[in-house]
Amino acid sequence: MESRSERIERLLVALLLQSMKGASQKDKIIQLNVAGFSNIEIAELLQTSPRVVAQRLFETRKKAIKARR
Repeated sequence: MESRSERIERLLVALLLQSMKGASQKDKIIQLNVAGFSNIEIAELLQTSPRVVAQRLFETRKKAIKARR
């Protein structure tokens, strides 16, 4: 049985994903990462692999670094 805090966390994830219904997978990955979820947790929530999550985050960070220059 899951704890109360785990249930609240799952509810908040559901609300976040629902609010981003039309968003791309990349945008969802970024928002979940900002919210503090690990690559494995994000992959499970979005039904993808942790490797895909890591790659999308890498691409985002790389693009942000280039934009600063």
